[in-house]
Amino acid sequence: MKTLPPLLLALGLVTTAHAGPALDRIQASGRIVLAHRESSVPFSYLLPDGRPVGYAVDLCLKIAEGLRKKLKMATLNPQFLLVTPANRIQMVADGKADLECGSTTNNAERREKVAFTVPHYITGARYLVRTDSGIAELAQFEGKTLVSTKGTTPLKSITQANTERALRINVVEAPDHAKAMEMLASGQADGFVMDDVLLYGIVAGRPDAAKFRVVGKFLTIEPLSIVLPKGDAELKAIVDEEMKRLIASRETHAIYERWFMKPIPPKNTALNLPMNYLLKDFWKYPSDQVPY
Repeated sequence: MKTLPPLLLALGLVTTAHAGPALDRIQASGRIVLAHRESSVPFSYLLPDGRPVGYAVDLCLKIAEGLRKKLKMATLNPQFLLVTPANRIQMVADGKADLECGSTTNNAERREKVAFTVPHYITGARYLVRTDSGIAELAQFEGKTLVSTKGTTPLKSITQANTERALRINVVEAPDHAKAMEMLASGQADGFVMDDVLLYGIVAGRPDAAKFRVVGKFLTIEPLSIVLPKGDAELKAIVDEEMKRLIASRETHAIYERWFMKPIPPKNTALNLPMNYLLKDFWKYPSDQVPY
């Protein structure tokens, strides 16, 4: 009997291994559970009618269809699961969600629990302030209150920077982005630190958008990626392959255009955020490997 060439095995063209637990679950149930967020505009958020939408949600639906074709399933029904910044990683790690479709940063700490595919956005944490505050940089928050969202990397980063630089900032956490914005708008906080793209999205839907502005240099660099279970190599290979195909075919670019350059629901306001050079460069040679 002929031995298969090592190259074929390495490329995964011949598969004899048993499917991982997530693939088993997906094939047995005929459904894929997509975790989504409540207010991470424009990545993943709820419309007034309760329907989840967004850039990352659209990408997850494309990946789910690619998965269906790869597994030769007649149907694969998406089921949506609402998660929070605090529990999103654990929901995937526990197998309650197959993919998390939001604005989650791929970093070393999280890779201990879950896996990530190719980044769909690269951003950085900055500061949202009231336009009349006079605040333009981090140092000006000394002695003031800065809010961030529980379970996020910007919260961890600002807490660390505050300690290391002895800035004497009162750092507080909010349960979600909407509450953090409410605290800033009501004067309970002097700034809201978060990924700048999310800050632009939050403000764009407000009737008083002119009262707020994003300021300061990047506190962090954040590669945002769809999350999937760790230790399920076959699922990851399919998801990575589909994400790279979407980038190569420029389907991702069309989805980006829809959510970042055109009017989006529910207010039909456009963010007008062209793709930044960080993401353009990264997508030239897309990979799940990030230097963070």
